[in-house]
Amino acid sequence: MQEEKQKMKRLICVAVLGAAAALAQAADVALEAELGDLEEPMVVAVPSDVVPEGGEAPDEPSGGKFVWAPGPPATGGGDAGFIALEFNISAAGQYAVWGRIVAWDGNSDSFWVKIDGADPDENPQESKNTHFRWSVNPKGTVWAWDRVNQWLDGGTFERVWELSAGKQLLTIYSRETAAMLDCVFITDNLSETADDVPLRTPNPDDVALQTGQTANVEPQGKLASFWAELKH
Repeated sequence: MQEEKQKMKRLICVAVLGAAAALAQAADVALEAELGDLEEPMVVAVPSDVVPEGGEAPDEPSGGKFVWAPGPPATGGGDAGFIALEFNISAAGQYAVWGRIVAWDGNSDSFWVKIDGADPDENPQESKNTHFRWSVNPKGTVWAWDRVNQWLDGGTFERVWELSAGKQLLTIYSRETAAMLDCVFITDNLSETADDVPLRTPNPDDVALQTGQTANVEPQGKLASFWAELKH
């Protein structure tokens, strides 16, 4: 009986150590847009909020909420307000950013995007620098993942950021009213095909990490309790 118990503890130990190693090596970050710092006119909204603006409500977003700059979907313009999102990455390297978006039409389908330290130090709403301009697809009312790109006069190119390990600040500025953002996914997987990237909406542990709360599962905590039990 004692031998079986020791064997079980060894198996648990291997599993917990593996989980801790996987977490330490994880290079993907999922963020809820509505949990960032907002500057108006970008606001947190729910699907029913868009109907008074003359558009069709999108399907249910992750966490039940999204962010946008309210306005009729076919007016174009905007260029006021932003959402700022802090995140941490475990290792320096090249990263891509994906957003889960809804764009009604060609006049509500773009943002400006920059990451402090990895991009020029300027406000793209003021400079109109196309280096920061993100043209989103597809159009409609169903949430879809779209990789942040550079929408230039000569074409549209997927963006890659060189990031150092540690804290980062991602700012997504409004460019056109009615463009909607549900959540963001940052990854070192640079594939341009969504099916090749482990895209996900934020889970409870992602939200806990983003809000500075304790996650539901913490390998370090599990290890501490396991070693305490093993001593007995």
